[in-house]
Order: sequence, then C-alpha cells, then structure tokens
Amino acid sequence: MTQNLLSLTLSDEDVAAVNAALSDLESRLSGLLALDNATRRQITKMGDKSEAFVRQTLTVLEQNPDIVPPALGLPEAQADLVAMDRLRPVLSRLQRLTERVADSEMALGSDLMNTALEGYGLLKVSGRNRGLEGAAEALGARFARRGARPVAVPAG
Repeated sequence: MTQNLLSLTLSDEDVAAVNAALSDLESRLSGLLALDNATRRQITKMGDKSEAFVRQTLTVLEQNPDIVPPALGLPEAQADLVAMDRLRPVLSRLQRLTERVADSEMALGSDLMNTALEGYGLLKVSGRNRGLEGAAEALGARFARRGARPVAVPAG
C-alpha cells in the first residue's frame, strides 16, 4: 500500500521568496553569536530558576544604585535582559518552523523511500523477463551487508 504522508509543492517563486526572507532575517540578526562546543560547556547558564534570581537581582540593583560600582556593568546587563526578552519569541517561532520543516522533509523522504521499496520489489518480481535483472541487482546493492563475506563459487 502506497504511503503519502505529505504532498507539497514549492514553486521557484516560493523558494526564492523564502530565501529572500531568510536573507532578511540573517541581516537583521547579524549580531547573533555562534558559540563553539567548548565555550558552550564552560559558560555559566541561566535556567528557569536562575532567571527569576537574575531578574530580581537586577531590579534590586537598579533600585539601589548607590551600592552598584560602574565596573559591574549593570546597564549592559539590563540591555542584555531586554534583548533576551525580544529574542525569545523570535526563537520560539523559528524553532516551531524548523521543526515543521524537518518533519516535512522526513515525511517526504519516508514517502519516497516507501515508493522506492515497493518499486524495487516490483522490479525483482515483474522485471525478470523484461531485461531488468541488472537494474534490480544494482539497486539491491543498497541492501548488501557490510563486512559480509563473498560466497565462494566452486570451480568447474
């Protein structure tokens, strides 16, 4: 039975418009940072509980400027909080969209693989007397086991 999880048509104009929108996003978000794995592991992270602590601390510091030395960088921290609050909804939308794109790509690949497997089965059975044995054999190489020993053919 044929599987069809998704039927999707993207015109050249659609792809061009999406790429233009992505280019616009990339240019508007040019200040974003890409961390390497080592930095990602090393930096202090702010989780949900820590976020409440951070927000409360910044509020108390803002209300008591006489105890805050300039070297602490409170204005920069306040700007970082504003930027994070603006970036989060964008991240949420991008994550949802990325998940849908990835799921759609997976569904299309699954549809294609199922059709190819059914077609390969047809070639093996119905293609025998139609000169398609070579094509079926070549396609069957996809299923060859790695490291399998070749079968010895007796001489003679």
